[in-house]
Amino acid sequence: MTATDVQTVTQTHLPGLAARRGKVRDVYDLGEELLLVTTDRISAYDVVLPTPIPGKGAMLTAISEFWFARFTSLVKHHLIEVVRDRAPAGLEAHLPQLAGRTMRCRKTRVVPIECVVRGYLAGSGWKEYQQTGRVCGIELPAGLRQCDRLPTPIFTPATKEEEGHDENISFERACELVGGDVMTTLRQRSIALYENAAAHAASRGIIIADTKFEFGRLGEDLLLIDEVLTPDSSRFWPADRYAPGRDQESFDKQYVRNYLTTLVEQGTWNKTPPGPPLPREVVENTRRIYAEAVRRLTGTV
Repeated sequence: MTATDVQTVTQTHLPGLAARRGKVRDVYDLGEELLLVTTDRISAYDVVLPTPIPGKGAMLTAISEFWFARFTSLVKHHLIEVVRDRAPAGLEAHLPQLAGRTMRCRKTRVVPIECVVRGYLAGSGWKEYQQTGRVCGIELPAGLRQCDRLPTPIFTPATKEEEGHDENISFERACELVGGDVMTTLRQRSIALYENAAAHAASRGIIIADTKFEFGRLGEDLLLIDEVLTPDSSRFWPADRYAPGRDQESFDKQYVRNYLTTLVEQGTWNKTPPGPPLPREVVENTRRIYAEAVRRLTGTV
């Protein structure tokens, strides 16, 4: 089964199991395991939009699965298997809504810090640099342009908020929240994972400008969890069209954000729920962009 073979799913329903619903994922607790179901919902500006992107959940799952397999020798992770032809016991009747988009995972205690690694100066990092010359307390060279490559990747943690925007914080503040030894380990692992992924992506014509990792505790171990290096959690830029000093073309949901920005500028939407429906052209182009990221990074679609 490929990402294009699955049905469109905006919300799952598994009788007898309570779902914790995020912006994109429905999470089911099976005791010692979790089911992470990636739907075709899409969010922007922290608002879930009413129009799904068909196949998006399966494409994100395929990319995460690829990275988990690649990183097995570098870090322990929570993925047991991707559900495709066989549902977990008792859920066989619900395989159509789970297949291709669901990860069986070990249950961990989530470390409440987003482990952000930036190789390029974009997004909130660029805004902060313009104001202070720093990003999350890290001083950077003067004179950098928007989307410039940084001398070395930097680790810029953020709080993990259940609602609203995550907040960029300093490494020292992150240490206060979860412990210095934990954060030192997570900083080292996150940068190593980013560098490994960036090298692979570069060989496929993609720049990974930045990404965020999440980790959870299982006994004495820190496991890599959740989605990994997807277009929803990363900035992917086509290397052959990269030019610093401006916004970049992308293989992520920036295309949707750009459309929504036009609505904000027109005064027809104010970045609050409910989100506006997406035109067919925006849906199709977004799906194409995600599919191209899958094809380039994993060799499949």
